[in-house]
Amino acid sequence: MIKDIKTALLLFLILAVMTGLIYPLAMTGIGQVVFPHQANGSLIRQHGRVVGSSLIGQYFREPQYFWSRPSATSPVPYNGAGSSASNLGPNNPVLAQHVAARIKALKAADPAEKGPVPVDLVTSSASGLDPDISIAAARYQILRIAQAGGIAAATLRHLVQQNTTEPLLGFIGEPVVNVVKLNLALHARYVAAHVATGSITKGPQS
Repeated sequence: MIKDIKTALLLFLILAVMTGLIYPLAMTGIGQVVFPHQANGSLIRQHGRVVGSSLIGQYFREPQYFWSRPSATSPVPYNGAGSSASNLGPNNPVLAQHVAARIKALKAADPAEKGPVPVDLVTSSASGLDPDISIAAARYQILRIAQAGGIAAATLRHLVQQNTTEPLLGFIGEPVVNVVKLNLALHARYVAAHVATGSITKGPQS
């Protein structure tokens, strides 16, 4: 009996050390060596300062910048510590009310855009944190941004193309546009233009 208990305790200690210490340390080490960027949160840095993560969206509402899809976290949008199920059921009238209100707001902000509002601009992602929107959602906003920011629509389309991620292996998923990276690229254009004219511009408020 005592021998069995000693054997069980020894196995427990061995497994505890292997699964609770050696394995996590090994995986952490491999991650830091092989995938350091991803292992540290896929952080986006500008001028040595962390400005976000390519995995978590940010809230943008200035008319001269691209807008993300709605966030489901409350009270702070895109709160990484508050990710949860987001969209209401398709038969829930509250969802229809939310979507209708978002469509109305987008059409009011983009009166020159007569096309249908892309669905991802009026619905949250499953996590409520998704930083990506569809190409259609990005293009829908170009007329508003061109007018508000005084930047050519062709330039905006080029920026969207530059910040589009193609499907994995060419066929898994859909092409998406990372709004955080896109707005940083757009802001760089604004800064360059304002430096050339001697004026000052603020960065996107998120």
